[in-house]
Amino acid sequence: MKVLANDGVSQTGIDALEKAGFEVITTTVAQEQLANYINAEQIDVVLVRSATTVRKEVIDACPNLKIIGRGGVGMDNIDVAYAREKGVHVINTPAASSGSVAELVFAHLYGGVRFLYNSNRDMPLEGDSKFKNLKKAYAKGVELRGKTIGVIGFGRIGQEVAKIAIGCGMNVIASDPFIEKATIELSFFDGQTASFTIKTIAKEALLKQADFITLHVPAQKEYVIGKNEFAMMKDGAVVVNAARGGVVDEVALVEALDSGKLAFAGLDVFENEPTPAIKVLMNPKVSLTPHIGAATQEAQDRIGTELAEQIIKILK
Repeated sequence: MKVLANDGVSQTGIDALEKAGFEVITTTVAQEQLANYINAEQIDVVLVRSATTVRKEVIDACPNLKIIGRGGVGMDNIDVAYAREKGVHVINTPAASSGSVAELVFAHLYGGVRFLYNSNRDMPLEGDSKFKNLKKAYAKGVELRGKTIGVIGFGRIGQEVAKIAIGCGMNVIASDPFIEKATIELSFFDGQTASFTIKTIAKEALLKQADFITLHVPAQKEYVIGKNEFAMMKDGAVVVNAARGGVVDEVALVEALDSGKLAFAGLDVFENEPTPAIKVLMNPKVSLTPHIGAATQEAQDRIGTELAEQIIKILK
């Protein structure tokens, strides 16, 4: 049987699949040629990340396709319900990248409160000639410790964010219409553990209380954070979006940044990927990464291994 990993897969995943007798192809096939390639090469399994889409037309054109796999959490680039109606298995790896995404959230937060997103641009240009000026410009940082972080969406990734936040000494509040409370267990290097139970609150209450707000929700039709939500926030609040582009209204975000309502924002995802709005990219108060939340070696190894295990279980 053949597996096409169109957006790539870790070597650990390849090794596990090949050991089970699968042929793994890592050629990147253009979207418009995907259906033809699947049929011509008699592909049984197609694996994607966020770049490749598997919509109704591909599913209809490839009657011998047995599994569609998504290396990651969100499956908005796959017509999941339709595929399953047609008897195609759809799998993903919801837990594999949670820790990596949570760490990126804090990379944005720590970088933001100490102005690293700007100082790393300015120091190469002016560090040798205006050192004292830069020192003064970036001397008003704040600590995360003791501040309140609001987590919107309290599933696996949101709870991983809470673990790090607790370890940083932050007050954690959370909002999720599907989760009433969650027990967060921290595991330490010496085998000790500590548990914390966090009850969720209404989104509006969270917006009013939080110093830092991070989103961990699936793609949806309407904005989770828009003009009205920004108005509810504290002056000088911070928003980080490492969830999905389109859950934050970027026009309203830029207005909130320019007006001083927000101190800064951290964005890993964008409304118009892969061509984000220039006004967002050029805003001096935005910390930017190009949708790399799950892009750590450890997460990709876990993703590859979990996909392989699921494929072997289904087809062997």
